[in-house]
Amino acid sequence: MSVWSAKGPSRPRILLVDDEEEILVALEDLLEDQYEILATTDPFRALDLLRAHPDVATIISDQRMPGLTGDQLLMRAREFSDARSILLTGYADLDAVVSALNLGQVQAYVHKPWDSDALRSLVGEVTQHCMAQRALQTEQALLRGLMEALPIGLVFSDAQGRCIRSNILDETVENAGDELTHFPETLRAEVRQMREAVRQSGQEERLIAETVPDGNESTTQRWHELTRLALAWPQNVPSAERWQVSMDRDVTRRVLMESRLRQADKLQSLGTLAGGIAHDFNNLLAAISGSLELLEDMVDLDETSGALVKNAMESAQRGAVLTRRLLQFGRPREARLAPVRLQELLPGLEALLVQSLKRRSGEKSITCVLSLEELSPDFPAVWSDQDQLEMALLNLCVNARDAMTHGGTVRVSARLVGQKFDMLPPECCPERAVAINVIDEGEGMSPEVMKRIFDPFFTTKDVGRGTGLGLSSVYGFLSRSYGEIVVDSTLGKGTCMTLILPVVREDTLTEHQANENRQMHLRVLVIDDEAPVRMVTAGFLRHDGHDVTAVSCLADALAAVEKKGSFDLAVIDMRMPDHDGPACAAALKKTVPGLKVLFISGHTDALPEQGEDEPLSKPFTHKSLQTAIQRLMQAETN
Repeated sequence: MSVWSAKGPSRPRILLVDDEEEILVALEDLLEDQYEILATTDPFRALDLLRAHPDVATIISDQRMPGLTGDQLLMRAREFSDARSILLTGYADLDAVVSALNLGQVQAYVHKPWDSDALRSLVGEVTQHCMAQRALQTEQALLRGLMEALPIGLVFSDAQGRCIRSNILDETVENAGDELTHFPETLRAEVRQMREAVRQSGQEERLIAETVPDGNESTTQRWHELTRLALAWPQNVPSAERWQVSMDRDVTRRVLMESRLRQADKLQSLGTLAGGIAHDFNNLLAAISGSLELLEDMVDLDETSGALVKNAMESAQRGAVLTRRLLQFGRPREARLAPVRLQELLPGLEALLVQSLKRRSGEKSITCVLSLEELSPDFPAVWSDQDQLEMALLNLCVNARDAMTHGGTVRVSARLVGQKFDMLPPECCPERAVAINVIDEGEGMSPEVMKRIFDPFFTTKDVGRGTGLGLSSVYGFLSRSYGEIVVDSTLGKGTCMTLILPVVREDTLTEHQANENRQMHLRVLVIDDEAPVRMVTAGFLRHDGHDVTAVSCLADALAAVEKKGSFDLAVIDMRMPDHDGPACAAALKKTVPGLKVLFISGHTDALPEQGEDEPLSKPFTHKSLQTAIQRLMQAETN
């Protein structure tokens, strides 16, 4: 008798219950043009229909029915349905009617026979009341659920600031009185100002800082994003007198992240600028250090002259380390793992560490002590990336310096320990590892801070003094090179950062040394637009017995190929005015199939083609150039 869709009826639904079919037909004829109709002569069947159709708005039931009277039916329906009810009765006894109405909690009754217009009007009124009540309950449930679930503090108030409803209220305080009692005391002046501003503008938004204790006898800042709006209620009143709502959002994490991102943007801009400068600076360092190294090999120097040349070379290398440190976050790269001898690395790094840890004038003294007693000549080499290991140690030492606000000593030492990792590359020893300790006498860290120190962008330093990337980069480097970092820290007693690095197997070390000593005689083409660097690179290669042709651009390189024929290796600068390194390599490989390419760079803006090795960083030593060529030629052979 009714039309049902998945979305529910398009018109209000009513349930008709009467044991006489004729009465049901008459009621349906009267009401079916306005309502969806469910009808039955069985009161028990009526309860089943009501359970199956919870959207029924009105029940019209006869009173005198066999098995279950109308008032009893409506009383049972009340247990699970909020539908309104109308009782049809033929009773002449008014007391009996009133009793039935009370028992069934009936909204209205109609005598048989009924007046059609009056009945239609009564059904409409009762049904609309039910629909309105349901809509109100829905709105109330949605508002209550929204206020309980939103991670935002909501305070509804009238234009004078009297609280109407709040979800940030202490349970001991009623939803009444001045709305300011619902806000922290430090925010109340701002809220009062915003209330007056909204009466004029209709909307106001502010970012407000609140200073709160952090539980460690100090304070921290919480940031509130306060938004206040005038509501369109009560209606027909001036906007200045309308109710208002305040929304208080805790945006502390967002503000801190934005501050760090702004700092990171500044560093990125600085890195871009430094990168351009570093390219030219590294070219100069490459020419200086390379020329000095060639001079040392070519000329017999006395003790004084040799010391001066060595001092200049070491200074150039320290300059190279500084530029690599500037560019560390500009372009992270995968670790180039090879044997690293700490006996050579740490003493060469000592001067740079001491210089990096110096305090500005007027600050407490910071010293750096390297304990190298255990680094005997036969101390095993570690499997690592020398450049990234230097950067990791610099990062840890600078962090140690910053932790010692009252001065102190940073101690760096190395020792052999047992290896605990099972998944190691074949080049590494499964039993032994090397632990490098960086120990400070600073303030130490709480357990809560220690859990987060390797998270990117997490820092305990003030904005502008740290990005939170240093320790995360150290952690990433060690993860990529089969190592780990262990932290031991106590508040007020300092911190010990321990780098654990795998030891190189003896046979692997022997093989690397054999590769380093292997003699190769190659035909090499050098392309570099910087004449001093080109001369130094060619000098290193000729010293090793290679047949070298050095040119400044791609056009000259192609002319050399046409004149001299094929080459085994091309050493190409990554950054040149006309054609960059990858463009030169691509053009040469079309002419010389099988050509091996070694890129060199002071700063890499364009990456090499997929599958190519990382560029050899300028300034490079004679030995590092030899190693890069040996690695490249060996990889190509394998």
